[in-house]
Amino acid sequence: MSTLVEDNPAKHRFEILVDDAMAGFTAYLMRGEVLVFTHTEVDRGFQGRGVGGALIRGTLDQVRARGGTVVPQCPFMAAFIDKHPEYADLVAGLP
Repeated sequence: MSTLVEDNPAKHRFEILVDDAMAGFTAYLMRGEVLVFTHTEVDRGFQGRGVGGALIRGTLDQVRARGGTVVPQCPFMAAFIDKHPEYADLVAGLP
């Protein structure tokens, strides 16, 4: 299973492709330099296969590479960050 996480700024979301098929996304709002993540969704056919975790990990890695910060309003992203404290430094308060 090959995965690719890409930012789709036109739709304000990061998307994950699994073997070239759209498998899910995590939506965000821009607040200055901060990305506020509001919702994560994984297509039913890809659930239970680690796609959601791969999506969030890929998203957070890209945010880190850009020097950005996040507000994880989405419960799925918040839970991921709680379970993976190596991403806690990316969490910011609202500006």
